[in-house]
Amino acid sequence: MTASEDVREELARIAPARACDRRAELSALFHSAGSLHLRAGGDWALHLDLGSGAAARRAFSLLRDVGIRSEIRTYRRRAFDRATRYQLHVAGDTHALHVLTAAGVVDRRHAPLERPPRRVVGRACCRAAYLRGAFLGGGSLSVSRSPHLELRTASRVSASLLCEIATLQGAALTIAERANHAVAYAKSWEAIESVLALMGASETVLVLEERSIVAETSARANRLANADHANLVRTSRSAQLQLDAVERLGAADRLERLPDSLREAAELRLRHPSDSLRELAARTNPPATKAAVHRRLRRLEELADRLP
Repeated sequence: MTASEDVREELARIAPARACDRRAELSALFHSAGSLHLRAGGDWALHLDLGSGAAARRAFSLLRDVGIRSEIRTYRRRAFDRATRYQLHVAGDTHALHVLTAAGVVDRRHAPLERPPRRVVGRACCRAAYLRGAFLGGGSLSVSRSPHLELRTASRVSASLLCEIATLQGAALTIAERANHAVAYAKSWEAIESVLALMGASETVLVLEERSIVAETSARANRLANADHANLVRTSRSAQLQLDAVERLGAADRLERLPDSLREAAELRLRHPSDSLRELAARTNPPATKAAVHRRLRRLEELADRLP
């Protein structure tokens, strides 16, 4: 399954105990995936169009809990499309009108509302339920190298409510407008994990945190390996320059006339061409510091450069 479907499966297993939470989740489902259909003779109906079986089951259960009967139908958008979509048809009777008006989906004249009244999302638990319903109805999650969480809504007004809710709960979402809809989205791992945690997708958050830790550990190991490689290359090049300088001084019969400390450094470099400065320093008699050996070898290079 995709990351989006994994989240929907997890969220669909959460059954709110409070009536206010069920109302908020149902409200978000209709604001993200619902549409109003007017029929002849003044009749009306509402449809929920969902791309997930888990979301369809959750919506059906929510409607049943509030006493609204719905019919689930399946279809494919295109003839050769393998993805099945689900439609829940809700007849517009008096009870459905009462429940959906209380949820802020429509007003008493059957007109759809762009966002529910503040009372629907007045509590922290209701705001979490609203975000959960928004993801079930129109959410997506990508956990590739560029993470992206998106909550699709019908209008900018609906998307702005999701941003307000996230802000009140200490998370952050940004609004973007598309050709025929709007979205509230997050692109950083921290923001995505915060929003998912608010919805109640704790399992997904743990998976993302583990993924982040593994990625950071791998990146740190690569950085250390690259640094070690660069140090080895640098040390090897320096050692070769020092060795060349000593050999030129030897060819010019200049080594015997050098001070004892410089002659010792030259002889050590000849005997141990691949040793680091620290290793050469430990071989001097008496043992010298790394900086002292570096100065001596540097002096040998300068003397070699002055040779005719």
